[in-house]
Amino acid sequence: MKIAELLKKKKTLSFEVFPPKDEIPMDGILDTLSHLYLFKPDFISCTYGAGGSKKGRNIEVCDAVRESGNMVMPHLTCMGTSHNDMKEIMENYVDRKFENILALRGDFPAGWENTRGDFSHADELIRYIKAGFPQFCISAAAYPEKHLSARSMEEDISYLRLKQDSGAEFIMTQLCHDVSAFERFLEQIRKAGVTIPVIVGIMPVLSCEPTVRMTISNGCSIPAELAAIIGKYQNDPASFTQAGMEYTVAQIHRYTATGINGLHLYSLNRWKKLTEILKAAGIGN
Repeated sequence: MKIAELLKKKKTLSFEVFPPKDEIPMDGILDTLSHLYLFKPDFISCTYGAGGSKKGRNIEVCDAVRESGNMVMPHLTCMGTSHNDMKEIMENYVDRKFENILALRGDFPAGWENTRGDFSHADELIRYIKAGFPQFCISAAAYPEKHLSARSMEEDISYLRLKQDSGAEFIMTQLCHDVSAFERFLEQIRKAGVTIPVIVGIMPVLSCEPTVRMTISNGCSIPAELAAIIGKYQNDPASFTQAGMEYTVAQIHRYTATGINGLHLYSLNRWKKLTEILKAAGIGN
């Protein structure tokens, strides 16, 4: 089933996982998935890896999700990919009966200054998929606090509009801890003519250093409430985790009240704390 069709009927719940390194067995990710399935997610997405470095494991994970009877959405990036490469990838996805895809430019690996392929931006990849493989439902990424490469919020939103006009059918946002910033973003994109559904990505707050690193590396702000948790518990990991989980539960409630079309939880391949968060938020009880 296409996710865009599902979004016409309900608010979705979904999870993101990432493929393990080549030398790591699949047992851990399969265990995580088995626990995520208990929440009856509408779909599960799987990241691609920098420069397509884990694309083989990406397929392994996506196959496992599909074979479990759950809907899967592979991530696909422009990195290091020619038109011929992309045709082969997409034909492989067709053979595997995948129906949904998240089309991204992707982050440049260390030392790269461009994509080193035939696709420079996500809108080009979206147009390619739409023209050659129209049976796929395509999602595009969005950045509620602006992509780091964009010179202004207006410029970033114009690129998002271009992704929509190129064939994207719904939006997946990158992490944004500031719900007020997200609400402003939602208002701005609607005024700019971006009409497709928006699924918000939520990064659980579990550990201090990763929270700060991932937030800053994505160019996102740290709201006062989260800053207070960092300041108070940065040297107390157990208390930080507890306070961060409570913060994430509150964030889920706040986002749900904003009129979003779905919640997408970054699982970090760790199901135990995420399970506690979801149950505390009233999801899966």
